[in-house]
Amino acid sequence: MKLNKNHCLLFVATLLLAACQATQRGTPSAAEKAPRTTPIFIPGQWAMLPDWETQDLSLSWPALQQSCRALKARVQWQPVCVAAEQIAPGDIDAQRAFYERWFTPYQVLNPDGSEQGLITGYYEPLLLGSRRMSERFRYPVYAAPDDLLEIDLGDVYPQFKGMRLRGRLQGKKVVAYHNRAEIDAGLPKLKGRELFWVENAVELFFLQIQGSGRIELEDGRRVKIGYAEQNGHPYISIGKKLIEMGELKPEEASMQGIKRWAEQNPERLPMLLGQNPSYVFFRELPETLSAPLGALGVPLTNEYSIAVDPRTVPLGSPVFLSTTRPDNGAPLNRLMYAQDTGGAIKGAVRADFFWGFGEYAAQQAGRMKQAGRMWVLFPSGSAPALN
Repeated sequence: MKLNKNHCLLFVATLLLAACQATQRGTPSAAEKAPRTTPIFIPGQWAMLPDWETQDLSLSWPALQQSCRALKARVQWQPVCVAAEQIAPGDIDAQRAFYERWFTPYQVLNPDGSEQGLITGYYEPLLLGSRRMSERFRYPVYAAPDDLLEIDLGDVYPQFKGMRLRGRLQGKKVVAYHNRAEIDAGLPKLKGRELFWVENAVELFFLQIQGSGRIELEDGRRVKIGYAEQNGHPYISIGKKLIEMGELKPEEASMQGIKRWAEQNPERLPMLLGQNPSYVFFRELPETLSAPLGALGVPLTNEYSIAVDPRTVPLGSPVFLSTTRPDNGAPLNRLMYAQDTGGAIKGAVRADFFWGFGEYAAQQAGRMKQAGRMWVLFPSGSAPALN
């Protein structure tokens, strides 16, 4: 539910301004102490992109077409998408000439000037479930609750453009929405919001991290679900928590390692999951949908879509990614498309590689934690502000 009354927005914004002013008058905040926080863009040359001349660009062409579905009405993208329509999907030479004509690569650097960042992976999981609760299927997959508010501060204050708060009304106050531990303990207000029931709590947890998935029902039919809303709490890595607790070594804190820990420690699992207060709500998707929908609003392309921090990388943009494969460490240099976001995907040189659906995708995504570099391809005439 969206809060669209101006007096409520004014109330929340006033609270934010008062909090900022109080901080400024007292001890400097972390933001004030920190060095630069904005990314750095360096104009590049095509020769700087590893393996650019040998790229099979036809493999990422479907992802370009998906981005154009969402962006073709924008002024800087209109000629780009029109030009792309004139090129055959398999004409690699024409595609390379197209990119070099219509885009300019800019290398992304972190605020400290470093060029490498973290590249992780995600996928579309399959869970076993039912539309009815039973002894076997007892963990609910919730639809977005009716009392969850989304407040867009930019509607009233331009300086808060892009800032959204999520919460709930408590009397006349807007307060934080319920955290994971409270939701998992059972909230009467969520009764009736169950879309499905699944059999495994940790699989449900990872479904929320992935943001979309499929549920196989008792009759064998599979249904698709996708992200609907989030409770507004920050994402906290339970893998990192297990390392801090001395339960796992850093190299063991993959998705697979966390699942093994959960199997061995079922009585401690609720405590661990509660360490991440973030909670994701879902919606059932049409069966005809070819792939999960990303934040751009278009289906993702297996191994050619990535999730990014949109504060750095504009959604829909081509991104040349230079990293390594999680299974054997071989170079992985590829033209990708920024078509999704994620609660844990924060920072300049930061991306989440979409591997697709199935066991292979799960294995690759679960172990992917690679160093990588990124170049954003900006349409001609729409270069980023250089720092």
